[in-house]
Amino acid sequence: MRTPQIYRSATVTGVLSACLALGAISVTQAADVTLRLGTYVNKVDVRYGGFQNFANLVNEKTNGRVEVQVFDSGTLHPFNKAFDSVLGGVSDISPVINEKRLPCHRMTTFTPVAVDWEQHIELDQEYTALVADELANAGLINVLSSNFSYDQEWWFKTPDAQLDKLDGQLVRDIGPVMTHIIKKWGGKPVFIAPTEVYQGAERGVVDAINMGVATFSSWKLWDVMPHMINANLFYGNIMYMMNKAKFDALSPEDQQAILDAGEEAQRAIKTPYEQWINEKVGEAIMKGGGSARALAKDERMRLIASAAEGWDDKWNEACGEELAGKIRALFEKYEG
Repeated sequence: MRTPQIYRSATVTGVLSACLALGAISVTQAADVTLRLGTYVNKVDVRYGGFQNFANLVNEKTNGRVEVQVFDSGTLHPFNKAFDSVLGGVSDISPVINEKRLPCHRMTTFTPVAVDWEQHIELDQEYTALVADELANAGLINVLSSNFSYDQEWWFKTPDAQLDKLDGQLVRDIGPVMTHIIKKWGGKPVFIAPTEVYQGAERGVVDAINMGVATFSSWKLWDVMPHMINANLFYGNIMYMMNKAKFDALSPEDQQAILDAGEEAQRAIKTPYEQWINEKVGEAIMKGGGSARALAKDERMRLIASAAEGWDDKWNEACGEELAGKIRALFEKYEG
């Protein structure tokens, strides 16, 4: 948290109305190509509107030649099966996360580092360019970076928790970096997909949760885990990757249209996304008895250094020394 309010607030009526207006556009001609976009995000989440906006921008920019259909709430495939689903044709575009067959991406796309979130879209673009060859070699291309770990935070049942003293608590885990951190700080990692976290928390499968604020709020998890620590410890870039063979089969014009739609959709959702998070956290605190505690800068930097210890020194093996060095330099460029 950079201010006492959870995230920067701004007037969003115009931007959100534009997204909704685009979402109302209907396809006026039969598409030549239909792409299925799968996401774990549900329809309550503001990002769902962002994906609908992306779909309609693709339709608009390709003059109806390409249609994107959005499947929410993990209906196309499980959270951790995106890679195989995209390459196998179950989905055409999905968020590929923590995939062992993308070792550099896996180690660096979600990692403890202090970054300037005012420039996160530019950072995402430069990061995507650095890992593009690894994705291409695996048959993938990133077409949309979703606002994600701008808000990747922690929740507990009581307000007095200390992150680096988890003392055996069962903590919801999302992948290798969190496994490393949870164990390092004395907790026990438990992997649970977003759709299953509510029941897990309710039944005592987890004592604490690490998750994005938007995902946490849209699944109504404040009811079962009401006390938040806004630590701002991570860079994260959830990439919605497309089957590269299917992408390459499109005309150059339609390829560029999809990439342009991805960037435009990411920029359009940024302000509504931040405002929506503010509102949801505010509601949880004012109406639901929850709490949100921000860390002081020195404490934040101490925890980032602790979390990164033993993690970023593995980048050379995963990425090769040259690429690992470029990624480190990129994060230094956008340090904040």
